[in-house]
Amino acid sequence: MLKNLVTYGFGLAIVQLLVACGPAQQDAPMDVQQQISQTADTATAEKIEADTLVLVFGDSLYAGYGLAPDEGFAPDLQKALNKAGQNVKVHNAGVSGDTTAAGLRRLDFVLDSLSRKPDLVLLGLGGNDMLRGLNPSETRANMEAMVKKLSDRDVPVMLTGMLAPPNLGREFVDEFNVIYPALANLYDIPLYPFFMDGVVGNPDLFLPDGIHPTAQGIDVIVGKITPKVSEALAG
Repeated sequence: MLKNLVTYGFGLAIVQLLVACGPAQQDAPMDVQQQISQTADTATAEKIEADTLVLVFGDSLYAGYGLAPDEGFAPDLQKALNKAGQNVKVHNAGVSGDTTAAGLRRLDFVLDSLSRKPDLVLLGLGGNDMLRGLNPSETRANMEAMVKKLSDRDVPVMLTGMLAPPNLGREFVDEFNVIYPALANLYDIPLYPFFMDGVVGNPDLFLPDGIHPTAQGIDVIVGKITPKVSEALAG
């Protein structure tokens, strides 16, 4: 695992350099109005007829960055759950470039735009906070605020965690990596500890940017996370 994280750290270091030096960052954060517009287009256009609604709320890893519309995390997870005999609609509310602060600002709008209350929300933000070196205490506060919002609406939530690579420094890594397990324990909610489990350490499962999974990488992620999602849906 340590070897994999070292590889992960090297990849993130390259991405950080691109973020800092590249004038045309493709995965740049959108402003709030752009986020609201994108989410509204998808949320209001769908008629949800499945027995179960799962909302996946995250960043580019959820949004399917660089992939065909049917290859991203949301459609792949829906296919896996349907194949397992569950009549589930997985609604994609991933926005590329989102930080936890941006996610917190748009969460209420996304929930209000759906035609019904989700049976489960997969909450997977924090990767962009990490890449930008934002204070982990701010990341934790934003994640906790989102968990509280969902709890206040009586919407079940499952966290999908992220791990900081060693090259970001011991203090940062220790403070960041505890965010997801601590919140899961505090609010007694299910946790999938590392969204990229099974992909990190295998360059063939990454797009050329070295940070986003290929369609095959998404297949690996979905294969690992689906049992946990099914368990969370079972309550």
